[in-house]
Amino acid sequence: MIKSASILAVPAMIIMAPFSPTALADSRSSEANPGDPGLEVSEARMRGDMDTIVGFGTRHTLSTQTDPNRGIGAAVDWALDEFGRMSAECGGCLDVQPVGRVIEADGRRIPEPTLVRNAVAIQRGTERPNEVIIVQAHYDSRVTDPLNETDDAPGANDDGSGSVMVLEAARILSQREYPSTIIYALLTGEEQGLYGAGILADWVGEQGMTVKAVLNNDMIGNSCGSDGYCEPDVVRVFSEGLRADSTPRLRALQRRFGGENDSPGRNLSRWLANLAAEHPDGMQVRQIWRTDRMGRGGDQIPFLDRGYPAVRVTVAVEDYDHQHQDLRVEDGVTYGDTVDELDFEYLTRSSVLNVRALNHLAMAPMPPSVTADGAVRTDTELQWSYPKGATHFRYYVRRTDEAHWRSGVKLTPLDDTAKEGGTVTIAIRRRADDWIFGVEACNGEYCSPVSTAVPGGAFEPIEQPEPAAE
Repeated sequence: MIKSASILAVPAMIIMAPFSPTALADSRSSEANPGDPGLEVSEARMRGDMDTIVGFGTRHTLSTQTDPNRGIGAAVDWALDEFGRMSAECGGCLDVQPVGRVIEADGRRIPEPTLVRNAVAIQRGTERPNEVIIVQAHYDSRVTDPLNETDDAPGANDDGSGSVMVLEAARILSQREYPSTIIYALLTGEEQGLYGAGILADWVGEQGMTVKAVLNNDMIGNSCGSDGYCEPDVVRVFSEGLRADSTPRLRALQRRFGGENDSPGRNLSRWLANLAAEHPDGMQVRQIWRTDRMGRGGDQIPFLDRGYPAVRVTVAVEDYDHQHQDLRVEDGVTYGDTVDELDFEYLTRSSVLNVRALNHLAMAPMPPSVTADGAVRTDTELQWSYPKGATHFRYYVRRTDEAHWRSGVKLTPLDDTAKEGGTVTIAIRRRADDWIFGVEACNGEYCSPVSTAVPGGAFEPIEQPEPAAE
């Protein structure tokens, strides 16, 4: 039998302060992790990895898989070997796997059956191994013609930059232990149709894993756009609003109870922005409340389609002369995604943000599942699940027309009847019609993203209706 904590009456006045990322950062500054793994990020190591992977000439998904020195086969083999070397240095802490399958011809960008192979390293959690955070980048590259598998396609920024960050994160974090599992993934098939991400997303589901967050890093290595405009201190984080795995029933519930701006991915984006603000001299986040850029897509999308919380981390401004281009000089303009066009300082700072986020997410509990009951009453009853590893919680509020959460209220110690696997219930003196409510679960200084008390707000896939009988 699931037990609930005692209902607490919480005065409204203690949550009136408007929220800002800086205010939240100040409230936690005394809890900063003294062993910040972000400070271990090495630009020199990432430069070395970049030289290696662009040295394969092309990493096009359709390129050779048998040449030991050129093409996607050699590139994936090297990445697997590199993950294996890291695992040897941490006593076998990484389970290294070439997660892949043969993709049949699709009549578009896969002209014949093709093996799509991802290089994946799994760092199992010590307490909650089925609770996973995925950090990923696409490893394949291309030139102007998406079917050109032979010409040199260095893919330095798109997406060698994300790839070297994933390798660097694995080097650093594999030297630590975490309650949750971290999956480091270099995906192929992205430029041909997001195939590698779909393969990994299916594989994660087949393993029965619970996905806490997916950080898809695609182009995090240049600070200036093709128009000359530069933003060296900001990355963009794209997040979906309405859930991709929505159902007619969920949409009907959201019309009545809200949730259009509170998908798990949207709250993961807010969380990343707050984390960045805790380090004002580091890379900051500009949230883009779209699934991806206008008319384009990335490897976060297959995870969103399956109901997993995912965001895309990418440059603040794009340089279109140096992505998806044949290597050439035309009318005095140099085209091509080459190493000399990278801003390694920007890449390093982007990598620091990722490593800090992974460290924090792997320490924090799962976000709770939260409900709110405020119909025909002058207060609101919040109830949420008690995730494993949680020591306390914070609840948040915001007006329905506000973008960000106001300052949180810490609830600890909790009634002894609220145990892991149970629920917590409190009453708040706020009318539910006018407010949105959310809760984060914490383990010491490490807190999860906020989970919102709206239909579809929980960090778990939506149960799909059974198909109609034929």
